[in-house]
Amino acid sequence: QVQLVESGGGLVQPGGSLRLSCAASVTMFRFYAMAWYRQAPGKQRELVATITSNAFTNYTDSVKGRFTISRDNAVNTVYLQMDSLKPEDTAVYFCNVPVDPTPWPWGQGTQVTVSS
Repeated sequence: QVQLVESGGGLVQPGGSLRLSCAASVTMFRFYAMAWYRQAPGKQRELVATITSNAFTNYTDSVKGRFTISRDNAVNTVYLQMDSLKPEDTAVYFCNVPVDPTPWPWGQGTQVTVSS
């Protein structure tokens, strides 16, 4: 059973930064593309950023130039560096594979709140 554990969220002021981590208990992690998603209150979960097994990255338009996805295959972890945060980035952030529907169970997510 694959487990995904997200961490690193918190309360930050507009313009601030956070670094999220997602540890995946899965063998052959290095062969999987990974993604970060987020779900704001009252909204559907949306795909934010993806990273392939070869470390090619892609981002939704609203976070381009502000967020950076990366991975460390040695520790089965994917990261999301979030800079220049805005109130509209407030959401619960999740990681998973970029497949719809995802074959892996969702983790608990990590709450990011951007507010002054």
